[in-house]
Amino acid sequence: MTSSSLELTQDHHSPTLGELLKRVGDSSRIMNDYDTSPAHQVLNLTDDAHLPFLLSFSNLTYNVKVPRKLRFTNIANNRLGAAAVDDDSSSRVKTLLNEISGEARDGEIMAVLGASGSGKSTLIDALANRIAKGSLKGSVTLNGEALESRLLKVISAYVMQDDLLFPMLTVEETLMFSAEFRLPKSLSKSKKKARVLALIDQLGLRNAANTVIGDEGHRGVSGGERRRVSIGIDIIHDPIVLFLDEPTSGLDSTSAFMVVKVLQRIAQSGSIVVMSVHQPSYRILGLLDRLIFLSRGQTVFSGSPSSLPSFFQEFGHSMGDTENKTEFALDLIRQLEGSPGGTKSLVEFNKKWQLISNPPKTPVSPGGLSLKDAITASISRGKLVSGATNNSAGPASTMATFANPFWTEVFVLTKRSMLNSKRMPELFGIRLGAVVVTGFILATVFWQLDNSPKGVQERIGFFAFAMSTTFYTCADALPTFLQERYIFMRETAYNAYRRSSYVLSRSITAIPALIVLSITFALITFFAVGLAGGSTGFLFFFLIILASFWAGSSFVTFLSGVVPHVMLGYTVVVAILAYFLLFSGFFINRDRIPAFWIWFHYISLVKYPYEAVLQNEFNVIGKCFVKGSQIFDNTPLSLATDEMKVKLLKSISNTLGFPITDGTCVTTGPDFLAQQGITVLGKWSCLWITVAWGFFFRILFYFSLLLGSKNKRR
Repeated sequence: MTSSSLELTQDHHSPTLGELLKRVGDSSRIMNDYDTSPAHQVLNLTDDAHLPFLLSFSNLTYNVKVPRKLRFTNIANNRLGAAAVDDDSSSRVKTLLNEISGEARDGEIMAVLGASGSGKSTLIDALANRIAKGSLKGSVTLNGEALESRLLKVISAYVMQDDLLFPMLTVEETLMFSAEFRLPKSLSKSKKKARVLALIDQLGLRNAANTVIGDEGHRGVSGGERRRVSIGIDIIHDPIVLFLDEPTSGLDSTSAFMVVKVLQRIAQSGSIVVMSVHQPSYRILGLLDRLIFLSRGQTVFSGSPSSLPSFFQEFGHSMGDTENKTEFALDLIRQLEGSPGGTKSLVEFNKKWQLISNPPKTPVSPGGLSLKDAITASISRGKLVSGATNNSAGPASTMATFANPFWTEVFVLTKRSMLNSKRMPELFGIRLGAVVVTGFILATVFWQLDNSPKGVQERIGFFAFAMSTTFYTCADALPTFLQERYIFMRETAYNAYRRSSYVLSRSITAIPALIVLSITFALITFFAVGLAGGSTGFLFFFLIILASFWAGSSFVTFLSGVVPHVMLGYTVVVAILAYFLLFSGFFINRDRIPAFWIWFHYISLVKYPYEAVLQNEFNVIGKCFVKGSQIFDNTPLSLATDEMKVKLLKSISNTLGFPITDGTCVTTGPDFLAQQGITVLGKWSCLWITVAWGFFFRILFYFSLLLGSKNKRR
């Protein structure tokens, strides 16, 4: 018995749950030496060490409303020939869980079985608090005490059915990043590394430790290894309760057996393991301790695998000695589901059988331990390391929700994103290639423009196309988050990191790429087109291009948090950017836009960088853009001879009362800006507004994540 355990038995004062969780930091000093003993420490399940945790659930009921389908009536019976619905209601209630009860102990694996649609995943979600409050009826307790959502997130983990992993990270890197998220900052880097290596050995992944996860385009680990990695990232913090949604789905029998064998070792380390499984093999059945069979949301059997033959024999269906027990049970359940009475007889028989084999008794916490005492005992064995803090005492309300501070999360997220991007350089290469090609085409088409009226119009066309192009080339940010969406939802569901940390990390990660793209585009086009301003003009041109990339990237990132599908997202992005260009002031001046559309002009992302580059180009004192007879350019009089133009100028001079010669400046840069209606904002104001738009959309992206990733059924 450890010193902390002795102190617990000798201290008559019962500490608060918060104090117990705060002591996790002290537990890091008495953790196992992972270098010499890589596997979990298995609890001594004898009379001297009682099972400390009991997860109980009673009368869990979950109903959802399903809209009724329209039924089209016959025109002969309904003169209007309209679609009609049932008179009582436009929707019907479907019961997914119907008074499900049971219990799971640590050191054991409880498996939920049933055919597709029986309610297996729904029950796992109910136990894991993944159903919205108010929708689920019944109770879920741990050691007889109701579980708060925040506490459950700290002491539990949930492994989804799909393997959601970054393809270009190795197995060891994936688990190491999970350790940096889940394990506290107070734990040294060497301890975290040792924990990862120990977990790799426990999961049987030593030979694949340095292999990338892989995807359809990159060869990586096998399906069974991928599934074990998915389990590993959620148990890195050694949770007390582990939920798994069909962890053996899609695996061959050997890989599935290895996965469940790993889960057995996790259970024996002092965890409660609850999993759903479709149809376990004979070998897997030997690893399971408790079974719950479901049929259309109702319990048709609950007990140990060894009691299956006697249960069905008493029901009137003997099970052969050579038959697979679960296959026999599932086949019989399917057969009953297809009969007129359904499984009602089996459900009623199970209730009677439970009363006889498991008579109701007063619920007590296992081993006489309260939840606080059980958590303290687990802490003394080195479990629950994700809740570690440096404080020694405090109320439960001060329990840390996240294992690490905000800036640590940002650093780890940024490092992971940079590493993943580094190993997929083709993504940035394609984007850079698009910018280079676009810049080269613009540079050659608008090569060395002059200051004539035609040159002025061509410069305007260049600026309008260049500014809109910077926004369109940001559309690649759309699939980036859509590919990471479910990884993000899985990691934030159990407080691996804050959503705000993720948003800031994505912003930091995007900036280096945007700088490279901006400087590349500016270098290719500025001098080739012959834009004004020299070095200072070039600097501002680069900054406004960078601001445009920033605003466009932020806008597309926000849309990726709102629109769930790539193709739909691209459609929305292209359409909105087209509207931004339409109302930017290039096609129609601000004073000629209808009053009911003028609001769109002011929210146009293209407006502000477009006006900024025009001012950078034309707001130059002493520079003239229309002289003397050039006023006839772009008019039918441009075809007149030079002598005729001179005579026309003399006639105009006589009429106006002052001389106009070929050298007289008729239109300066500020005059041109006034003609375009660009008189309200300066170029630096336009720059800062563009940058502000970028921050605004990043904030909206945060709120879209906050509202759109609740990870709960309704």
